[in-house]
Amino acid sequence: MAMSLPLIFLQLLLAWLLGAAAMAASQALPGCENQCGNISIPYPFGTREGCYIGSQFLVTCNTSNNSPKTVFNAEYDRGDDFTPWMNLNRFPISNTQNKFTAVGCDTYAVVNGVRGRKYTTGCLSLCDSIDNVINGSCSGIGCCQTSIPKEVRSFNITIQSYDNHTNVWDFNPCSYAFVAEEAAYNFSSLDLANIQHREKLPVMLDWAVGYEPCDEARKNQTSYACKENSECYNFDNGPGYRCNCSEGYEGNPYLSNGCQDIDECMISSPCNMTCRNLPGTYNCSCPKGFEGDGSKYGSGCRQIPSKRLPLVNIALGISISMLVLLLGGSWLYWGFRHRKIIKLREKFFEQNGGIMLQQQLSKRDGSLQSSERHGSVKSFEIFTEEYLKKATNNYHESRILGQGGQGTVYKGILQDGTIVAIKKSKIGDKSQVLQFINEITILSQINHTNVVKLLGCCLETQVPLLVYEFVTNGTLYDHIHTRCRSSSSLTWENRLCIAIETAGVLSYLHSAADPPIIHRDIKSNNILLDENHTAKVSDFGASKLFPTDQTQLTTLVQGTLGYLDPEYFHTSQLTEKSDVYSFGVLLVELLTGKKAICYDRPEKREKFSHVISEGKAEQLKEFAIVAKGCLEVKGDERPTMNEIAMELQGLKMVEKHQWVKDKNNLEETRSLLGEVSVAYSDGGGTSISAAYDSMTNHVISPFDGGR
Repeated sequence: MAMSLPLIFLQLLLAWLLGAAAMAASQALPGCENQCGNISIPYPFGTREGCYIGSQFLVTCNTSNNSPKTVFNAEYDRGDDFTPWMNLNRFPISNTQNKFTAVGCDTYAVVNGVRGRKYTTGCLSLCDSIDNVINGSCSGIGCCQTSIPKEVRSFNITIQSYDNHTNVWDFNPCSYAFVAEEAAYNFSSLDLANIQHREKLPVMLDWAVGYEPCDEARKNQTSYACKENSECYNFDNGPGYRCNCSEGYEGNPYLSNGCQDIDECMISSPCNMTCRNLPGTYNCSCPKGFEGDGSKYGSGCRQIPSKRLPLVNIALGISISMLVLLLGGSWLYWGFRHRKIIKLREKFFEQNGGIMLQQQLSKRDGSLQSSERHGSVKSFEIFTEEYLKKATNNYHESRILGQGGQGTVYKGILQDGTIVAIKKSKIGDKSQVLQFINEITILSQINHTNVVKLLGCCLETQVPLLVYEFVTNGTLYDHIHTRCRSSSSLTWENRLCIAIETAGVLSYLHSAADPPIIHRDIKSNNILLDENHTAKVSDFGASKLFPTDQTQLTTLVQGTLGYLDPEYFHTSQLTEKSDVYSFGVLLVELLTGKKAICYDRPEKREKFSHVISEGKAEQLKEFAIVAKGCLEVKGDERPTMNEIAMELQGLKMVEKHQWVKDKNNLEETRSLLGEVSVAYSDGGGTSISAAYDSMTNHVISPFDGGR
């Protein structure tokens, strides 16, 4: 069985046809398209009438799909007798770029010319085992090739088999033959079984203008295609001629004024000193006091010897020597200084836990991107010391956002205008280094809307730096305690949303993070608010990764007075319920507006009707119940953060309704922490009173005797 490849001939690529014209310049006639997709269509070719030199130079631009293609019309007939033929009419097949190829192990193929030049050529390909075939070789074993003569525009292909593939049927049931670009086809033993998996191969064509040689064409200046500053040369693959811009010019020789002068002085700088551009050429010269042709490729420019006194020459030599020594000394000084700085930065990098950080984050793709920082923040980056100095105005006091036990936070402005928060940690011993690395490791694996995003760090300073997203509206503590209550922007709805969002973060850390994370320092100072009062949980320096196969973890007690779980304090057994207790204290702060610990609280209970006046009665009551559940002394009796988050979400969805009020003032009273009551009266006055006695006993008492 023998067959040819129809797909190989159906599309003729124009790389060789258009190459010579596009090499000079991809210029088209005014008003004509010069592109088809990413392929240039220079004159004398064109894509529509009036844009080409002759009808045979019409190029069809097929834009029916996402990859526009340029094609010529060509006749092709596969034929049932396996003697396909092809007629290209005007343009000859390139005899230097194409080969006639036959593929098979029981194959001989012949290609012969028709309608024009008569010729016959072919090749033989045999093999009795696929093991004998060499991929990439068309030497006659499984694949053979032969050249195409000049001036070929039409041809037939005939394929024959000696034994009808009987002996090689299991790996080569068919023979194949085709004409295609030599460089485009790389033989593979897989082609013996079925070459049809190759969708198409290009055939390279040559082209020329007219049908007469240059001498005859010049006689008729009306039809002569070569314009100003161009040369004509005869086509060597058939009748006609081609044009090229003259030496020293470039452009399209088929367009009027298409060949423009090349400014060699600007492009190649061929002269040593003085270069003057001329039409089609250039001139090199030497200034006064020098001699030579001035060319880099000739004698260049040499200074004409003068009659200076020996003393002047000696002084000049000494001056040059001193300059060399000075430059050399400066180079050595700056070299040593630069090496010292590099070593110091490496020392700080290791001292600040850089190696530990790399080990912790090495499994996360794209976790470290060392950069000098010229664009916007896209991922976790390691910033340079100089970059962050500039961003914080050398850590000016006016840029301080806050200070705490873990360090100082500065406001920074990056080069692209992005505002960030830069934390300058206080590191005095190895345990604090571990806290620093712990915070980076934990934050780098948290992806939550209500968690402050860690953008990067700087480890080459004596004190390590963390770079966070900037949260614009301060801390929850500021809004509850340090601002005038009458002008506070936190409505009851704001407070409920903050509680829901914070609960969502803790639920995510306890249940969705892998491994689970215990924050260990939930408090109003660590809840940041943006301009929409959206909560952002921050400060993970004390957080712990919690193994999934353990229910509790023994650690050194760490936390903030007033928020610290009393059970954790006494037993050093850390569980997720420790975060639940701290969250309960936060809920009471939101509800009452009181600090977690207040030593100067008056004996008389203060009222907080500002919360009652804004909140729904049922919401306030249920909110207090949730807070009370979080503050159970025994951790096992506290709810999980998942349950708390769902309960608070339910409060937000409670429909607004008016409570029926009793004539005798009191409809319902509920206790929070043993001493929180909710009262509603029909006299227009509504109040909530609170006392912290039980919570103070749980948390403060253990600290009285020290530890």
